[in-house]
Amino acid sequence: QVQLEESGGGSVQAGGSLRLSCAASGRTLPTTTMAWFRRAPGKEREFVAAISWSAAIADYADSVKGRFTCSRDNAKNTGYLQMNSLKFEDTAVYYCAAAVRPWGSFHVQRSEYDYWGQGTQVTVSS
Repeated sequence: QVQLEESGGGSVQAGGSLRLSCAASGRTLPTTTMAWFRRAPGKEREFVAAISWSAAIADYADSVKGRFTCSRDNAKNTGYLQMNSLKFEDTAVYYCAAAVRPWGSFHVQRSEYDYWGQGTQVTVSS
């Protein structure tokens, strides 16, 4: 089994930055695609960002492009989401997810991911 654990969430003023981490533990995974989703109050969980195994490919939701950066360190089994210029509307619970398959068009679909973390709260005050 694989466990994912997010950290780095918290409260920040608009315009500030946070860096989320996602640490994977358990059995070693083969090639995986890692992603971040978020769920704002009263809304469904939505795609934020995803990154391929080699980190050569990344994709972002339009709402975060230019502000968020997804990265990973496979030697540490850890993924990261650097969030800059945070806005009030970025307030949500952020989840990391891993899919045991190479990069593909599936990467924006939450149903395609095999493992999920418990989530970390990000609160942005205006």
